[in-house]
Amino acid sequence: MSDNKVTLNYDGKSFEYPIVDSTIGDRGIDISKLRDQTGLITLDLGYKNTGATISEITYLDGDKGELFYRGYPIEQIAEKSNFTEVMYLLLHGELPSTEQFSSFENNIKKYNFVADELKKLIDVFPRSAHPMGVLSSLTSALTAFNPKAVDVKSKEELDLAAELMIAKFSHLCAWTYRKTQGLPINHGDNSLNYVENFYKMAFRLPYEEFEIDPVVVEALDKLLILHADHEQNCSTSTVRMVGSAHTGLFASISAGVSALWGPLHGGANQAVIEMLEMIEKDGGDVSKYVAKAKDKEDSFRLMGFGHRVYKNFDPRAKIIKKAADDILGKLGIQDKALDIAMQLERVALEDDYFVERKLYPNVDFYSGIIYRALGIPTEMFTVMFALGRLPGWISQWKEMRLKGDPIGRPRQVYQGAEKRNYVDIASR
Repeated sequence: MSDNKVTLNYDGKSFEYPIVDSTIGDRGIDISKLRDQTGLITLDLGYKNTGATISEITYLDGDKGELFYRGYPIEQIAEKSNFTEVMYLLLHGELPSTEQFSSFENNIKKYNFVADELKKLIDVFPRSAHPMGVLSSLTSALTAFNPKAVDVKSKEELDLAAELMIAKFSHLCAWTYRKTQGLPINHGDNSLNYVENFYKMAFRLPYEEFEIDPVVVEALDKLLILHADHEQNCSTSTVRMVGSAHTGLFASISAGVSALWGPLHGGANQAVIEMLEMIEKDGGDVSKYVAKAKDKEDSFRLMGFGHRVYKNFDPRAKIIKKAADDILGKLGIQDKALDIAMQLERVALEDDYFVERKLYPNVDFYSGIIYRALGIPTEMFTVMFALGRLPGWISQWKEMRLKGDPIGRPRQVYQGAEKRNYVDIASR
């Protein structure tokens, strides 16, 4: 706590509330006694100005375009690290030694399988089912195959649950993809690292030798790193809220998957491709849609430009742009929608209208391009997002449990009918 305080004058009385200091970024006002002392609550629609927890995991500054994982700038992490190391960092707070990294990786590989009974569950879904609905259901179903309750006061048991979840979830994501394609299910390969293993499970075709393409693996690795955590966003807050009731990890993550499904959250990169396809079907005239985007009277909006949090630039977009360029160059894809994307990118980086408003391409723009280039169906994009976000969700859930955070219970300002008496149906 800081020595500074905020004073509230209300109803002829004065109340003081302490300031909670931060390492960097926003400080908070501790209003935990506000309702008891004054009978008032705060009203903050969407919680845009409300801190729900004190966390040590991720920090972002939207004005400066900064993102740190456990204090490490995302630029350094994306350049020098890999997804498995990032998972360890988020979960444990420090970068691993060689021995710690090897032990963590081996522990994940111990659980590099999914119970055969889960195959029966995935068979029940029609191929038309949205992959995020399938993934959420399968994640929740993991509870049935791992019924033992985790001792929430035991760091060792929480770490074990995290490693098990990480191993199983990659299977569920790969199997969900293969369900949409009508392909038989693949199993894990412990000779590969985490990203390579997922890549093979998802994309190996029957009766064909599978070659690991390092350019594709590197692009996937970077995408997963960049999506690994992003502070207290909608899905992360959902995981923490559900987990605050001492709900198990699998059910909490399933809730996070459902929250991520929304088009205002994880569905943004899907919206990018749908926009590109719409422009293509309308003749591919990019200038027409740029003009529509500039017209305040037009409801059209360019998807994948600017960011709700980053007011300057999305630091992740700068990193993933190179991966997108590498993928397109390596695969030599001829795709009108991707051509349109590159035209829009040039406009956003050069046109004064977009530059002045800082409407730069964001990470959703480039991730959508990469997934499209890899042949991943549009409706699968959010599943890929979920795979990347998994270690962040688990880290937040684990932190909340170890700190003993109370159950989430937001208040409300009620504006409904006043107290009234029941009227019998014959008299209404």
